[in-house]
Amino acid sequence: MNRISYLVASAVVVASLTGCVVEAPRHPYYVSSVVRVAPPPPQVEIVSAPPVYGHIWIDGAWYWESGRHVWHPGYWSAPRPGYYWVPHRWEHEGGGWQFHEGHWDRH
Repeated sequence: MNRISYLVASAVVVASLTGCVVEAPRHPYYVSSVVRVAPPPPQVEIVSAPPVYGHIWIDGAWYWESGRHVWHPGYWSAPRPGYYWVPHRWEHEGGGWQFHEGHWDRH
């Protein structure tokens, strides 16, 4: 294989790999556990008009990360036919606080 063929083949491989994008989930994977520190009150968020008619607002929430509460802001989401959004929530349980991740549930 000559040098030009090698460069062209390398460029094709690199170009094909640039199309592979793996996006991290919007919210990190969360393992539920009891936290001894109560979450702060929810932050006030200014909710603008939806970017697309029919989208719904998913409220932000406090997540427990690296030993502290970290706010994850709300966002607009396309609705899922046949499902409704169950909001994130913290519940006082077992001498501490337990986080329940928001999720889509069937009607």
